[in-house]
Amino acid sequence: MTVTIVGSQLGDEGKGGVVDVYGDAADVVVRYQGGDNAGHTVVHDGTKYKLSLVPSGAVRDKVGVLGNGCVVNPETLFDELDQLRERGLEPDVRVAERAHVILPYHRALDGIEETEKEDLAAGTTKRGIGPTYEDKAGRRGVRIGDLLDPEILRERLEYVVPQKKALAEEVFGKETGEEFDIDYLYETYLEYGERLAAEDMTVDCGTFLQERIDAGDEVMLEGAQGTSLDIDHGVYPYVTSSNPTAGGAAVGSGLGPGVVGTGEIVGIVKGYLSRVGTGPLPTELGGVEGQTPGYDPAEADEAEEELATYIRDEGGEYGTVTGRPRRVGWLDLPMLRHAARASSFTGLAINHVDVLAGLEEVKIGVSYDFDGEELLTMPPTTEQWGQCEATFETFEGWPDVDWAAVAAEGYDAIPENARDYLEFVSDELDVPIYAVGVGPGREETVVVENPYK
Repeated sequence: MTVTIVGSQLGDEGKGGVVDVYGDAADVVVRYQGGDNAGHTVVHDGTKYKLSLVPSGAVRDKVGVLGNGCVVNPETLFDELDQLRERGLEPDVRVAERAHVILPYHRALDGIEETEKEDLAAGTTKRGIGPTYEDKAGRRGVRIGDLLDPEILRERLEYVVPQKKALAEEVFGKETGEEFDIDYLYETYLEYGERLAAEDMTVDCGTFLQERIDAGDEVMLEGAQGTSLDIDHGVYPYVTSSNPTAGGAAVGSGLGPGVVGTGEIVGIVKGYLSRVGTGPLPTELGGVEGQTPGYDPAEADEAEEELATYIRDEGGEYGTVTGRPRRVGWLDLPMLRHAARASSFTGLAINHVDVLAGLEEVKIGVSYDFDGEELLTMPPTTEQWGQCEATFETFEGWPDVDWAAVAAEGYDAIPENARDYLEFVSDELDVPIYAVGVGPGREETVVVENPYK
């Protein structure tokens, strides 16, 4: 069977940790979308591994696959693999030949265009993700399989690079260097192709996965980012360029929707809300200069700022890839209802419950007030979402306890007020709780249900 891991909010929900917890039962872990903009941290035997492209299961000797829905920067891929090998691991990572390649001109144009967009900037990591997906949709992309064929690679580059060079120079008025040089790109990426071939890393993804399933293997499908960053279901234009929702698992892996849909789909929830980047955030606490629309530190509420800083610091809310401080807010149920519907969650994993410990009270945004109308889910446009005011329900806080002991003892050891909080979320979404994260380590997760059993 398959288990699909989906972020239910704006990314940073702790998906890598959940993959790590359930990963023992999986034989293959597949990233089905996104690229090296998707930072995830895995703690194994007290060692922290920060990855941006390699699937989380790679630190536990699982076969990792980058699916055809991913965009792959070979430089990042090999850097991460080499670093893991230097730390004593032997990751087995395969790459779909249908996956598209991030090239240096994608990264250059990402930075240029993000600056030019000004108020419409999505707060991207400037790693070339969006421009690569643009080329994929425009049928001018370079795919992993192209790196294995010198003639095809040359043909692809000779077609697309002059267009990119003209865009940078004639439209944006920028000077260009080797990132727009056909010969340099050809020689560099042909070498990447030779290494991919030498290490037998490329696969026909859908066929490879189906053969593993037919042989009795368990497959875990791992999404990057979160539902509200989905290009079709998120807060457009402040979104990523792919589909983190469960539908993207089928498209991005090559497995049919019947395969994904008959498996388990676990929605990952952070016990509060966080995000990097601009755009509305109705349950936001305080603000982050340069990210929160209309935020003026001089006019900020001091108590709210202190609360936001406390949650940010306790939760380590700084981007894995960028290091940027994340905006934080209370849990947003309309956002979670939207995510649960879009991906048909069969279970929830709620993380960072320990971060909220010690607060006198904890709030949940249960609905929106939109021009006098109560909304229980997110409106379809980001402009409408920005006009929503959250309506809150307040819960009594819970103490800071020995969370490692709680994880060892099980769900009933979670403080009663925290359980009330968790069960309220579960009841509102009509989705059972599969796991509760009470710390960063694998052993600091309370497993209620194992989706593979």
